[in-house]
Amino acid sequence: MFLRRYGTGVLLDAKAGGRRRRTQEERSAETRTRLLDAAIECLLALGYAGTTTTEIAARAKVSRGAQLHHYPTKQELVTAAVEHLFDRRVKEFRAAFASLPPTADRATKAIDLLWEIFTGDTFYAVLELVVAARTNPDLRAQMTEIERRFLERVRETFFDLFPAPAERGPHFDLAPHFVMALMEGLALNRILDPDHGKRKAIVDLLKALSPLLEERTVDFSGPKR
Repeated sequence: MFLRRYGTGVLLDAKAGGRRRRTQEERSAETRTRLLDAAIECLLALGYAGTTTTEIAARAKVSRGAQLHHYPTKQELVTAAVEHLFDRRVKEFRAAFASLPPTADRATKAIDLLWEIFTGDTFYAVLELVVAARTNPDLRAQMTEIERRFLERVRETFFDLFPAPAERGPHFDLAPHFVMALMEGLALNRILDPDHGKRKAIVDLLKALSPLLEERTVDFSGPKR
């Protein structure tokens, strides 16, 4: 068997069609991803209180030692998992938006894509940590920072997709926060209220109002006195 070694330490087998052995960095990255995905599974299935690092490692099919090496504590692991999930969802949203045909109603499609995200796993995994953070100052500090970074990425994404006009209304900058707040409220409502039709009607109303989110000079502050 003829092996050639490259500077990165990767081995290529010329007789095996160029197949290569994974580097240690690649193996570590795969282990981390499996742990993060398993942590989200646990949060959804067991809640924050029922989630343990032992259960996460078992679901990830990773040794306890490997789990402790990458994420020594439960809090580090679950908060890293949520940030990993946020990052994935932002990338998925951008990719889905980029695939829209040029003739698509961009604002309406953006709302549809966001609602798909809020009715998926992301929101409820994060909700478990937000509720736990209410009485856990350390967790609250970490979640506050993660939420700040996520909202900044949401804001950047919004203004990339809907560039701010030169003359914009006084509340244009609030548009992404307004949409996110409404989506969060509807996602919470899903937990106890089975009326899907009512939520769909509210999402449809948001779509009808979406031109206002791009309006240049509209003022939502109400009548002047």
